[in-house]
Amino acid sequence: MAPLLRSYDIDSIDNRDPERIAQLMPFVRALGRYHRAEVTGVERVPTGPALYVGNHNGALYSGDTFLWIAEVYERLGLEHVPFGLGHTVPLSMPALQQFLIPLGGVRAGHDNAHKLFAAGHKALVYPGGDEDAMRPWRLRHRVRFAGRKGFMRLALREDVPVIPVATTGAHSTLFVLHDFPTLARRIPLFRRLRYKVLPLSLALPWGLMLGPVPYLPWPSKIRVEILEPMRFERSGDEAAEDEAYVRECADQVEATIQRAMDRMTSPPA
Repeated sequence: MAPLLRSYDIDSIDNRDPERIAQLMPFVRALGRYHRAEVTGVERVPTGPALYVGNHNGALYSGDTFLWIAEVYERLGLEHVPFGLGHTVPLSMPALQQFLIPLGGVRAGHDNAHKLFAAGHKALVYPGGDEDAMRPWRLRHRVRFAGRKGFMRLALREDVPVIPVATTGAHSTLFVLHDFPTLARRIPLFRRLRYKVLPLSLALPWGLMLGPVPYLPWPSKIRVEILEPMRFERSGDEAAEDEAYVRECADQVEATIQRAMDRMTSPPA
């Protein structure tokens, strides 16, 4: 008898299943109607390898990711759909593997990213991680990369453009009251999982919940804009080892996404 769950190599770039992706599209279109989604800027996506970089939202939900990737898939084709460079823990969980890996989930790391770019693929990262995805409500319109710049070192070393992706509304699918970073540092499990925050949130159907817990998203309106690809004056190993230059470039990407979010959330004139 065949095993119920397939075991995947989370460092392989050969597990993406085009048929599974195509089967998912009707569900994502329904999700788009639920959130009254607007995705713009798809025409800006360049050919060839590139690194999508976005602001992370909605704690464990991340529905906005599926919305804009589906738009890219339907308008440009699978070659422009990124592989997701993800955290080891969810990609290693047998049940989640069955969903994430066939869609293009790969363990985050420069070696795996290099394999993807060398094969002509695109990749996606959310540099802010849990600190961005679980930021408090008062910061819902702020991008928070939390000083992380490894994505920029990767893009410079591989000489691929950065495609900024700005999203608003997706962080209103729940209400994060506080993220308790100090408390998270004191919990051994959170330290092992490299979680930096412990969110206290209001969400359906639980009401008040502590920690990263699955929930039913509120039907907030989600807007996503894919921005102009960014290339930088210097690239290669030498540029990637220049800490000041890497920080300068990373700050430019973060500021570009923030300006777009500010524009997207400004009241109409």
